[in-house]
Amino acid sequence: MSQSTPKSKTRRRFLLGGLAAGGALVVGWGVQPPRQRLHGAQPLALAGGAVALNGWVAIAPDGTVSVVVPRCEMGQGVNTALPMLLAEELDVPLAQVRITQAPIDKIFSNLEVLRETLPFHPDDRGSVKEGAQWMLAKVAREMGIMMTGGSSSIKDAWLPMREAGAVARAMLIAAAAQEWGVPAAQCKGTAGFVVHSGGKRASYGSLAAKAAAAGLAIGADDVRLKEPGEFTLIGTPQARRDSPAKVNGSAMFGIDARPPGMLYAALTMSPVVGGKVASFDAAAAKAMPGVVAVVGLAPPASHKTGAGAGVAVIADSYWRARQALGALAVKWDEGVNASLSSADIFRQFAGALDTESGFTYFESGDVAAAKGAVKTIRAEYRAPFLAHATMEPINCTAQVAGGKVRLWASTQVPSMCVDMAAKVAGVERADVSVDVLLLGGGFGRRLEVDMVGQAVALAMVAGGKPVQLIWSREDDMTHDVYRPAALARFTGSVDAQGRIVSYDNKSASGSIGHQYFPRNLGLPGVGPDKTTAEGEYDMQYEIEHQRVVHVIVDSAVPLGYWRSVGHSHNAFFKESFIDELAHAAGQDGAPFRRALLARHPRHLAVLDAALAKAGVAPAGRAHGVALHQSFGSIVAQVAEVSVTDKQIRVHRVVCAIDCGLAVNPNIIAQQMESAVVFGLSAALGGEITLKNGRIEQGNFGDYPVLRIDSAPEVETVIIKSAEPPEGVGEPGTPPIAPAVANALFKLTGQRLRSLPLRLA
Repeated sequence: MSQSTPKSKTRRRFLLGGLAAGGALVVGWGVQPPRQRLHGAQPLALAGGAVALNGWVAIAPDGTVSVVVPRCEMGQGVNTALPMLLAEELDVPLAQVRITQAPIDKIFSNLEVLRETLPFHPDDRGSVKEGAQWMLAKVAREMGIMMTGGSSSIKDAWLPMREAGAVARAMLIAAAAQEWGVPAAQCKGTAGFVVHSGGKRASYGSLAAKAAAAGLAIGADDVRLKEPGEFTLIGTPQARRDSPAKVNGSAMFGIDARPPGMLYAALTMSPVVGGKVASFDAAAAKAMPGVVAVVGLAPPASHKTGAGAGVAVIADSYWRARQALGALAVKWDEGVNASLSSADIFRQFAGALDTESGFTYFESGDVAAAKGAVKTIRAEYRAPFLAHATMEPINCTAQVAGGKVRLWASTQVPSMCVDMAAKVAGVERADVSVDVLLLGGGFGRRLEVDMVGQAVALAMVAGGKPVQLIWSREDDMTHDVYRPAALARFTGSVDAQGRIVSYDNKSASGSIGHQYFPRNLGLPGVGPDKTTAEGEYDMQYEIEHQRVVHVIVDSAVPLGYWRSVGHSHNAFFKESFIDELAHAAGQDGAPFRRALLARHPRHLAVLDAALAKAGVAPAGRAHGVALHQSFGSIVAQVAEVSVTDKQIRVHRVVCAIDCGLAVNPNIIAQQMESAVVFGLSAALGGEITLKNGRIEQGNFGDYPVLRIDSAPEVETVIIKSAEPPEGVGEPGTPPIAPAVANALFKLTGQRLRSLPLRLA
């Protein structure tokens, strides 16, 4: 049986059963085509005489093009890359394009991020996978979730934004042809003009009103999108459009919101995971200067872990609100987790691996019956909880007045912010508006809306004034939704020729989905969760006999999506153990991997590109290699490492990536640099631990991130491809920890199986 074919149909039955469980997915609905994504439910808000040609694009008389960007800019470059898609098909210079915030509308739903939740192997092909993805895309369109995450922005926008540009261009051409009395086929769009073969020429700005007024019945099915060979903008390096504002200080982040009359709020939350307020005395705090109100905050019923319980102070300045917290006399009900520790959690994991069968995500061949082994090795790996530690503190500004709610937020999920605000304030969804500002880092933390619920609850007692809630760094570090801790066990064997005979991987962790879906979407959190085993079950190596199993252990600790999610630790487990098997076979990690990729030429090309660029390690240093596929992209990294007095130093990282067609090579290189630094911070120092139910880390002093003087040189190699674009924001993070660990083994002989990496 091939690697790409699961031995059991359990996974498929689960997938299809889950899709049908919603009740709404009846056969008649399922066979209908997906709803269009070209025209919104409401017309675009326009200014300066601009006219909308569809739900994505409007053109002003001076030729300025306004493009709706439905994803949030958090440093990943969507405000540059997404307009490139529409400008390419519209045939307009990028400098002529302006960005406008997307209204809350289902045409801007992120279909791709939900499609990617299906636990198919990347090598899977066929009608089952295609049908399940098609159906889930329909579900996503109906749910209307506007989300930035999962390295999905380009993937999701690749067709609708290009179609919107192409349709608008066709409308402008049709309007010009009608005015000139010539066939549309004799006209073309170029650089913001419609040009006739006979020499006539008209600007888009002069034609836009005529095109819109004529109501030209042109849809996405009536236009031909460009082939990659015709692109003149896509694929070219373009400067970041958000950089000037960030350099000169004019960029507006969520924390920069300053609506008139704004008050400030600070809060204190339970020091114990899952604890709640027993009682508090607010008298002393209320008597302090500038204090407006003291408010108890209860967590929503959907928060299984009790996250968000606390007491907040509203004042006329943040400093006064913060100072007043010290005057509160709060008694906490510490609850059942008062004695919980990290050691307890890992004992739970070990017990689950010993006693529970778990869910088999992938199985090929027969691990138990595999023959020919001459050497067998067993290893246990572990990874800790991790915080997001975004540079911009958690914040939200809310105003509740006249039955309306207005939000100012740096968020990855504006539609969910609206839902949360409407629920807390008791108003209709249509009565909530949100200004989405820049994000000073997201990494998955701003996929949550806990801060929105808190801010709205506080604004409800502020007499119609806006209230800006700001968490301190300590609030954020000790009340995050953390990357799950995990424990993984491996058993592998090699034969006399150095080939892998069998590969058995069983891991345990909490489930993000079991918490996130009830907490934020009101959906049940049950069944297998792809993110727990991604990076393990979907590996690229060609091993005849393998099995990958995961056991979910319910987590008292709040869990959330963290940059690259399960890949962030599972890649470390998998790529380190592959190196262990290479050593057992008497081989270096690079050629050992090459032999496992005979039927995966794209993976092999990425690996070879990284190795060629890296060259030979200088004296006193070693190269470690890792190869990993995540979010559709293939990344190989070579880390150049040295050790002095047990201090680990990464000098250089070569990162090769095949992400399909490269929309903007500049942004891809920047994202790889960012991902390497982010992943190195976790690999060398990131660790959240618990003692007596309390998070022990409180700030960057005990949760270090990589400083500039320790950052390596990162060289990115982008593999040329004509395949559709894949993810970029996250795939650069997973390979760095194993690449460094594998280099350390060469240098020291120590096989480090726990994160963060610490030499004995």
